[in-house]
Amino acid sequence: MNRRFFLKRAALTAGALSTVQFFPGLNLFAADAGKKLNCALIGCGGRGMTHLNAIVSAKQNLVAIVDPHEIKHASVKKTLQNKKVDASKLEAFTDYRTMFDKVGKQLDAVFIATPNHQHALPAMIAMQLGTAVYCEKPVSHDIGEARRLREMARQYKVTTQMGNQGHCMNGYRTLCEYVWGGVIGKITETHSWTNRANGGIGPRPPVEKPPEGMHWDNWIGPAPYRDFHSDIHPHEWHGWYDFGNGSIGNMGCHVLDGVFWALKIEHPTSIQAEEVRGGSDERYPTGSRIRWDVPARGDMPPVKVYWYEGLNKITKDKPQGSIRAAVGSARNFPPLIAELSQKFPEEDLTAGDSGTLYVGDKGIIWTGTYGEGMHLVPTSKKNEITPPAKTLPRPKDVFTDFIDACLAGKTETAASFEYGTRLTEFSILGNLAQKAGEGKKIEWDGPNMKITNMPELNAWVKREYRKGWQA
Repeated sequence: MNRRFFLKRAALTAGALSTVQFFPGLNLFAADAGKKLNCALIGCGGRGMTHLNAIVSAKQNLVAIVDPHEIKHASVKKTLQNKKVDASKLEAFTDYRTMFDKVGKQLDAVFIATPNHQHALPAMIAMQLGTAVYCEKPVSHDIGEARRLREMARQYKVTTQMGNQGHCMNGYRTLCEYVWGGVIGKITETHSWTNRANGGIGPRPPVEKPPEGMHWDNWIGPAPYRDFHSDIHPHEWHGWYDFGNGSIGNMGCHVLDGVFWALKIEHPTSIQAEEVRGGSDERYPTGSRIRWDVPARGDMPPVKVYWYEGLNKITKDKPQGSIRAAVGSARNFPPLIAELSQKFPEEDLTAGDSGTLYVGDKGIIWTGTYGEGMHLVPTSKKNEITPPAKTLPRPKDVFTDFIDACLAGKTETAASFEYGTRLTEFSILGNLAQKAGEGKKIEWDGPNMKITNMPELNAWVKREYRKGWQA
């Protein structure tokens, strides 16, 4: 073990854990004070390049990159060159297991921007090494992984952050203050929507040769193996059960963040897909309307949480590519939007590609995809209320929040795994409702992590990893 790793372990064995009860923000596994973080980037595609820019902008050390497609390695190095960052010592890998074996003990933080089925496993390996983890939303592909990530974050006391950037923005924080301050009274229903449509119909396309430089077995990772085919890489994996989480997994941890946070949700008692279009045994639906039934919490009444996706402009079965093009710009608003738009024509309630309505007995609040644009409906109502006090901190942004916490030796971030895994669980419960089928209500025992009335679906709650890819 190198010196940094040894000192971490030595601090524990010397009884340093006893100080945590007095200083709960202390992270015994943090980087040495005053030092730059040694970082690894796992997944160098679209969001991965955003992570890269964050690391470089914060002037941290990028030690290693991982992507199964070698062409991405060249893209990263070219980007660094354009930013005048020396990449001569940067190590590139196509398998994160190899990366951890070779340089894992040098790392202070990993940034994970892989497809969803590869989120949890590298995070688990990193935490076992005492390494901080930033992971894109959702932090896991299934609920069993989310539970394990939460337990491991507690066990290894590392800094963690889920990449749902809206959680650091002003909108959702103002929303919470309005809801907790009783501005719109008791909320009994919410309506969230997105115009994203990550699903499909029909069988798999024919097998093809992987792109040049693609290490396909490493891309598959812990998921069930299949040969390469079109409509899977680099983005369409979202629509396949084995790799993604559909539109809910793609957008739920953004759009439902305010619902879950402001309404202090723990576990729903049931979930039901009230309407489903498209989909197959292997693919998510091309459209659905889902309802979560949430029981009373403290002084908050029961609430029905609705989700709308991809329900417009699908009139008949078409090839997947045509369907995605057709619904990509579809507006999947709840009926309440039409009612409110007619009543308040001066309001623009259809701005952006996603949003949420919070319906209380004293009023209604609208928020955008990431909580932006939060306002009472109609906007003129703001003149009738006294804005509640700002009681929540306002982090600069999600990456700065994470990096600053690592450097300060703090485990807590705005959306640490303690929170991020819970929001992930709530969101992807919608996947189980989609899997059950239209009109079939799932009875959910949250504390025990199981479906009580359709036990055959529990195989999707916690899935087995492919041999050789266990944590």
